[in-house]
Amino acid sequence: MGILKGNAVVGQSGGPTAAINATLSGVIRGALWAKGEGYVDKLYGMRNGIEGFLDERIVDLTEIFSSEKKLKTLEATPAAALGSCRKKMKSPDADPDTYERLLEIFKKYDIRYFFYIGGNDSMDTVSKLSAYAKNHDYEIRVVGVPKTVDNDLMATDHTPGFGSAAKYVATTVKELLRDVSVYTLKAVTIVEIMGRDAGWLTAASALPALSGGMAPDLIYLPERVFDKEAFLASVREALDDHPAVLVAVSEGIRYADGTYVGASGTARDAFGHVQLSGAGKVLEWLVKDEIGCKVRSIELNLPQRAAAHILSKTDIDESVSVGMGAVKLATEGKTGIMMTIVREAGDEYVSSVGYAEISAIANAVRQVPDEYINEASNGITDAGLKYLAPLILGEVDIEFEAGLPKHIII
Repeated sequence: MGILKGNAVVGQSGGPTAAINATLSGVIRGALWAKGEGYVDKLYGMRNGIEGFLDERIVDLTEIFSSEKKLKTLEATPAAALGSCRKKMKSPDADPDTYERLLEIFKKYDIRYFFYIGGNDSMDTVSKLSAYAKNHDYEIRVVGVPKTVDNDLMATDHTPGFGSAAKYVATTVKELLRDVSVYTLKAVTIVEIMGRDAGWLTAASALPALSGGMAPDLIYLPERVFDKEAFLASVREALDDHPAVLVAVSEGIRYADGTYVGASGTARDAFGHVQLSGAGKVLEWLVKDEIGCKVRSIELNLPQRAAAHILSKTDIDESVSVGMGAVKLATEGKTGIMMTIVREAGDEYVSSVGYAEISAIANAVRQVPDEYINEASNGITDAGLKYLAPLILGEVDIEFEAGLPKHIII
C-alpha cells in the first residue's frame, strides 16, 4: 500500500481503565505527527464508541489537544474521556444496514484511518470492519488498540490498563493486610477482585509479598476449579496458624460443573456474558456457616479500573507508546491488526511495541498459565510474581487542583 491521505477517527469501547486515556493521548500524538507528515488532516473522536459514530457524534481532537499540558492531563484522567459503549457488532450479512451506514460516514468525513481502543469485543469489531471495508473496495486502515484491566487479550505480553489496575489491587491488599492484622480475634476477610474468565488481576494481589513479605493467605483464580471443601480446609489451617486470614478471589471462580460461585441467576449483559455478583459474599456466608468465626467480604469493584491517583508509570508510558505506534503502522499500510506489547528477553524488564493480525486475537481469552499458579490452586508462584512485578513499577506525577487530582473533560 502507498501513501494514504485523509482524516482519522478514534473511539473507546468496553469497560474503562485508568490508562485508556493515555492510549488515546498516544493516538492523538501519533495523529499530530501524521498531520505534519501529510497523512492526516484531522483526527476525530467518536463519542460513545461505534454507537456514537453511527449518529455522527464526533469531535475534532486535533483542535482540542493543541498543547502538551492538555495531553499530560488526559494521560492521568481515568475512564474513557470520549465515552464508551458496549455495542456488539453483528456480521455484515446479519446487519448490512449498519455497515452501509458506517461506509457512508467514512466517505462523508473522508475517514481513511480508524482506531478502536478496547478489549476482546472491540477487537471483534475491528476484525469485522476491516474485512468489510476490504470487500467493499474502500481504502481505510483499521487498527485495534488494546486496553483491559483483565489482561486477557491474546498475542500481547500484557494489555495497557492492566499494570495500573494491578498496582491499585496490590496496594489496596497490602493496606488491608495491615488493617486486619491489628486484632487477636480470629477473623477472615475475603476480597473479591475483577476477573470473569482470567485471573490476572487477582493474581496481582500476591505482589505485596515482594514489598514487606506479607500476601493474602489464599488466592483463587477462575483458571482452576473451585473446591468448596478444600477452601474451607485451607481457611481452617490458616486460622490455626494466625488469627487474621485474608483471602483474594476472582469474581469468575467456578465450581467443577462450570457454575460461577457468584452467578446471579440467568441475567446476562449486552454481550451475552453471565452477570456476576457476589462470589466474595457467597464465600463469606460459607465461612460463617461452616467455621463460625468473624468474617467479612469486600468487593473492590469500579475503583480497580478508575484509580488514576496510583497509576503505574510503566503502564502509562506503554499505553502512550501503543497509541502512537498504531498511527505509525497505519500510515505504513498496516490494517486489520491489533497493537501489542512485546517483553524483550533478559533479566531486566524492557518492552517494545509490536502488532498481530486481528484474526488471531478476536474472541479468544488469554488465561493465567499453569506455571503461575501453585500446586494447591490457592496461590501464585514465584514465576507469576516475576511476570507481574515490573508492570506496576514507577509513579506518575499527578497534577492536583483544590486538593484533588485534576481531570480533563472532552
